[in-house]
Amino acid sequence: RMARSMAPVAITGESGSGKELAARLIHQLGARAAAPFVAVNCGAIPENLMESEFFGYRKGAFTGAESDRAGFFAAADGGTLFLDEVADLPLAMQVKLLRAIQEKRIRKVGSVAEEPVDVRIISATHQDLAQCVTEGRFRQDLFYRLNVIELRMPPLRDRREDVAVLAESIMARLARRAGLGLVPRLSSVTLRFLESYRFPGNVRELENILERALAFSDGRVVNVEDLGLRPIVTDDNESERAEAERPAAAPAEAVAGQATVTTADQVEDGVPRSLPDYLDRIEREAIRRALERTGQNRTAAARLLGITFRALRYRMQRLGIN
Repeated sequence: RMARSMAPVAITGESGSGKELAARLIHQLGARAAAPFVAVNCGAIPENLMESEFFGYRKGAFTGAESDRAGFFAAADGGTLFLDEVADLPLAMQVKLLRAIQEKRIRKVGSVAEEPVDVRIISATHQDLAQCVTEGRFRQDLFYRLNVIELRMPPLRDRREDVAVLAESIMARLARRAGLGLVPRLSSVTLRFLESYRFPGNVRELENILERALAFSDGRVVNVEDLGLRPIVTDDNESERAEAERPAAAPAEAVAGQATVTTADQVEDGVPRSLPDYLDRIEREAIRRALERTGQNRTAAARLLGITFRALRYRMQRLGIN
């Protein structure tokens, strides 16, 4: 629906949540798909070069201007201009940008004539633009001009059901890039661990984690210990903090060597209230039983559980088993 419209789109979301990907998809699905898509990181351009970079310049406009040069607006003419981290634009440049967007005309540095341009503006930022306006760091008129359609990209921790699909797709791409004939499989425990991780860096962090895991894996299966990380516990999730810091519980009732679901773990229909917490308790109990049977010998306990010593040590650290 956004691609059908020519109205400006303002994309908000945390770093690494896929804002530029969304902008490119809006461009590719729209009527301007065959025209240029020009992405500009507003925070990476020195302030004294911004005007010439956005609008271009004429030969001789300043020292070093040996020939005419087109700016970002001219390069995106007929297509889409993506302004990433638009909140980092200085106020002086915001005024000039507003005029170019409103009038659909630009004036190159060193020129007295204006030139028409036809670009669709898509902007993005990880900051709260409305708050920037309140603080006086962003012009209100430019905010309303850019924020015609707002698209919020949710953080990865709020769409955990996407983690498995994203992880498998990213792993396949990394394997192709590394020239591997076989794409390593993510174990079910690895996927469950990734789904419980908070991903402060969002999808970009997921890709970095998987690239590291691919290097440490055996080339066939990616295990939890290959990820090289532990869940991040934040102040807004006291239940996770309590679970991480709580000593190992006393052995639960067991049938045929497996822990059963206690009343506190289930709702009326017998389904666990929290599957990750329930599985962690089962895993913790299995490790404690193996350690007791082997006289606290972790090497023997790992062999008894069918995992490596490194994997057992990692799980003990994650589950708070001393």
